[in-house]
Amino acid sequence: MNKITIHEVGPRDGLQVEKQTVPTDLKIKWIQQLISSGIDIIQVGSFVHPEKVPQMADTDRLFAHFSQSENRPERTRLSGLVLNERGLDRGLACGVEFFCMGVSASDTYSRKNTGMSTSEATDRIIDIAKRATEAAKAVQVSVQNAFGCSYEGAIPESSVMRIIDRYLNAGLKRISLADTAGHAHPQRVERLFTAAMKLDLSVEYACHFHETYGLGLANCYAAMEAGVTSIECSFAGLGGSPSAKVKSGNVCTEDVVHLLHKMELRTDVSLDSIVAIAREAETFFGRELPGILHKIPVA
Repeated sequence: MNKITIHEVGPRDGLQVEKQTVPTDLKIKWIQQLISSGIDIIQVGSFVHPEKVPQMADTDRLFAHFSQSENRPERTRLSGLVLNERGLDRGLACGVEFFCMGVSASDTYSRKNTGMSTSEATDRIIDIAKRATEAAKAVQVSVQNAFGCSYEGAIPESSVMRIIDRYLNAGLKRISLADTAGHAHPQRVERLFTAAMKLDLSVEYACHFHETYGLGLANCYAAMEAGVTSIECSFAGLGGSPSAKVKSGNVCTEDVVHLLHKMELRTDVSLDSIVAIAREAETFFGRELPGILHKIPVA
C-alpha cells in the first residue's frame, strides 16, 4: 500500500453535474491549490460538447493555461477525459499528456450515455486509446458500472472481465474499475479486483467509487487490500454521472487522505490544504456538501 496514488477528479467528475458554473479563474485557483497539496494526478476536465455539459466548456483553456512553462506542475500529472475522436483531437491540441476514457459494462447505461452498445463503445474506445498511445501519451481505460447499474441492477462479473480482456489484448495496461452507480460492497470489490489481477500481473489498477449507499471508503480499503494502487476521488465529495438514475457524489478526497494518514500512508499529502478547498466549494455553491473532514476540526 505504500505506493498508493491519489487521482483527484473533482474539477471534472465533481463539477460536471453542478448547474452553477464555476468561473475559470476559480477552477485554476482550486487546481493550483490541489497541486500544492501534493496530489499525484488531477483530472482537469472533459472534452465534451459545451452545450451538453456547460461546466466543461473551458477545459481547453484550463489545459492551455497549465501547459505554459510558468504554470506547469513539476510533479503532479494532469489528466483529461475524452469520449470520442473529436475529444482526443482537442486534448492533443491543448497539451494533454494523460488521457482517461472508458466504456460501461451495462449496455443500457452505455446506450443512454453514448448512444452505442457496450461492444460498439469498446471498439471505439480501444481505437482512440491506441491513437493516444501512438502519440506517446499516457492512457487509462475504465470499466464503468463494474459493480452494478441503477438500470440493470447486478452486472455479471464475466461482462467486466470480458472488457478487461479486450483492453489487455489491445496492450492497455492502466485500467480503472468504476462503481458508477454506487452498488459496490467490499467483498465484491476484493473478489473482482483479485480476479482481474490474475489476468496480467503487470497491470496498474485504479478504483473509482461513489458514496451512494455510504460504502465508498470501505470499498477503497478493500480495493487496496486486493492490490489496487490508485484511488480516484473528489474534493468535498462532489460529483455524479449525468446518465445515472441515482446521482451521488464521489468518494471524498479529504476523507480518503485522512484514512491514508491514519494508516501512516501518503503523509506527504496535505490534508489541511484539501479541506480548505472543500470548504471554499461549500461556500461557493451555498449548500452543505458531502464528505466529513471539511465539516469538523481535523484531529
